[in-house]
Amino acid sequence: MAESSLPLVPGAREHPALALVNSAVGLVGGRGFDELSTPEAATAWLIARDLMAPEAGLQEHCQGRLRGLRDDLRDLFTAHATGDVPTAAAVDALNRALTSAPGALLLRFDPATGFTRSPEHPMTQVVEHAMAAIAEDAATLLTGDEAPQVAACEADSCQRFFLRTHARRQWCSNRCGDRVRAARAYARKRATKTA
Repeated sequence: MAESSLPLVPGAREHPALALVNSAVGLVGGRGFDELSTPEAATAWLIARDLMAPEAGLQEHCQGRLRGLRDDLRDLFTAHATGDVPTAAAVDALNRALTSAPGALLLRFDPATGFTRSPEHPMTQVVEHAMAAIAEDAATLLTGDEAPQVAACEADSCQRFFLRTHARRQWCSNRCGDRVRAARAYARKRATKTA
């Protein structure tokens, strides 16, 4: 299934942490979809969100680390949405990601563009910079003004999170809402036939 076939949830464009949490989903019929299924797919995912330079590439180990962060963020978002206590391991993983990349931007000079600042890091640390940016976004999202808007989709088969655009919003997309409404209508019709 192509990425474009999954509807974008409210908030995913602005929050890479929300996009990462939703990058693996279970679909109707027991199928699944994972946007980070290969190192190349994970590389494309990071490049599409400006978290990695186009000339860089992830190895399998780095892809695994990114998927591990996704699992830990899912734990944190689930705890936030349900009011449960997150695992200590998930909190620790987020804190490790926050502090894993050096924060100093180095000064560069290019005769055509002048002075600029950018990070310098070896290829093995590319994923650490991306994970630090995602972790920062997650920490800000879970503690900031938008925290009360973070919600889990209420459709039975959906595991995605979104930002509520209004208080009554229950589903991450029209697709999930339509599916729930159709299931309710079918159940009512079936109950009427059996009665």
